[in-house]
Amino acid sequence: MSEKILVFDSTLRDGAQAEGISFSVEDKIRVMETLDKMGVDYIEAGNPGSNPKDIEFFNRIKDVQLNHAKLVAFGSTRRGGIAVEDDANIKAILETQTPGVAIFGKSWTFHITDIIKTTLAENLKMIEETMAYLKAQGKDVTFDAEHFFDGYKNDPGYAIEALLAAQEGGADCLALCDTNGGTLPFEIEKIVTDVRKKIRIPLGIHCHNDSGLAVANSLIAVNAGVRQVQGTFLGYGERCGNANLATIIPNLQLKMGYHCLADEELLKFTSSAIRIAEISNYALTGKEPFVGKSAFAHKGGMHIDAVMKNPSSFEHVSPDAVGNERRILMSEVSGRSTIIQLIKEVDPSLTKKSAETTRVMDRIKALEYQGYQFEGAESSIKLLIRKELGKHKPFFILEDFKTIGEKTHYKEALSSSAVVKINVDGQSEINAAEGDGPVNALDKALRKALEVFYPKISEVRLTDFKVRVIDSRSATASKVRVLIESSDGIDIWTNVGVSSDVIEASLIALIDSIEYKLLSDEERQK
Repeated sequence: MSEKILVFDSTLRDGAQAEGISFSVEDKIRVMETLDKMGVDYIEAGNPGSNPKDIEFFNRIKDVQLNHAKLVAFGSTRRGGIAVEDDANIKAILETQTPGVAIFGKSWTFHITDIIKTTLAENLKMIEETMAYLKAQGKDVTFDAEHFFDGYKNDPGYAIEALLAAQEGGADCLALCDTNGGTLPFEIEKIVTDVRKKIRIPLGIHCHNDSGLAVANSLIAVNAGVRQVQGTFLGYGERCGNANLATIIPNLQLKMGYHCLADEELLKFTSSAIRIAEISNYALTGKEPFVGKSAFAHKGGMHIDAVMKNPSSFEHVSPDAVGNERRILMSEVSGRSTIIQLIKEVDPSLTKKSAETTRVMDRIKALEYQGYQFEGAESSIKLLIRKELGKHKPFFILEDFKTIGEKTHYKEALSSSAVVKINVDGQSEINAAEGDGPVNALDKALRKALEVFYPKISEVRLTDFKVRVIDSRSATASKVRVLIESSDGIDIWTNVGVSSDVIEASLIALIDSIEYKLLSDEERQK
């Protein structure tokens, strides 16, 4: 078997320090459950000594049994000049009753003398006594040597002494922290190699991304001998973020021969990333390695031709290995073969010369002339192909809709509402909703009506909405192109609509988005 690398996830602690991220207690529980199901080894869930929300979270989950991960409470070594058992932070950590604890301590002399203002000798006692006390309570203890690499470059002897103090106190793992994110990979490799000669217990690595090197630094640290990797699942964290475990784990497992997660969990890796992003209200750019929407997207005609012949020609790993999928983008440079490939996914018997193929191509050309652009909106073109081939039965019919926008002198904001009437297999449903603008109101009303027949619609939310004027010469009568990106926490898909009416264009894209969701659910069940 390949050697095990322990995965230490800090999404709920370090990730919560990212600008724009704010977890509720319920959010933290859902992320914790997702990480545990994925099979990470440690989940660092918060600092109970820092805020009431973390205390509430730890109280809520005391009776929750995780299937794989050890839950970890985070905090600092005891303060200078007091007994460890009297330290309020240590007491708060023990009250969480988590099996694991992560304790940070100073390893850079500058921070000891100028920031926490104690002596170098007292700092070593603080580290050793805190480790010993927590080990005596039966905890799995990770010591985070804060600013270790900066400390080592400033005074290597003292930085090692800090690690030895933690080792002497009984720590289970010593995590070397590049807290400022400024260390370069060759420096990481040299320092980790030197530390391994002086330390007898396992080492970990904790990197920040201020130089854009957190992933590279983590990988080279593993190559140099560390056996625990810390990070956040999508790389978010304070300043420029933390080491991205969603990039590190596939590299370790698929390329470097280490074992991090069960193979079946790696096969669901992308859907797990999407779920965590959804819970975190974190907008994926699509450019994320391995799990991004564009990670295996091909646009250039020659590239597409090569990938169709042999995927390894332009893909460093198979998208299936991480639960992602290959996307062939529609564009002026992708060529006719792209459309043929999508047609054959629906009906493998069709060829370039089939009459059905010609009909589909003509329809696409007509829509492009009207202003449609299908690059990045392949879910719309997949539906279009099914419709043109007579292989799509609508899940619902929108019989009628009305939007109302109202602004009165006694209301500060514009009020928007919508009423929709849909028909599903002969049954009609009417529903209404208010929203932030007419499109949002339509979206809400349509979902409320459809949830009567399709409860899983409640899983879907719009993650992006873009409007572009196609021909500005017509001024307010110009056609607009609307792109709607949606997610159900498992997949992300984009649909397009075009009209001279922005509400109609939005509705076209919105209906396609819902149809695509229902079609995908139906195909998963087959």
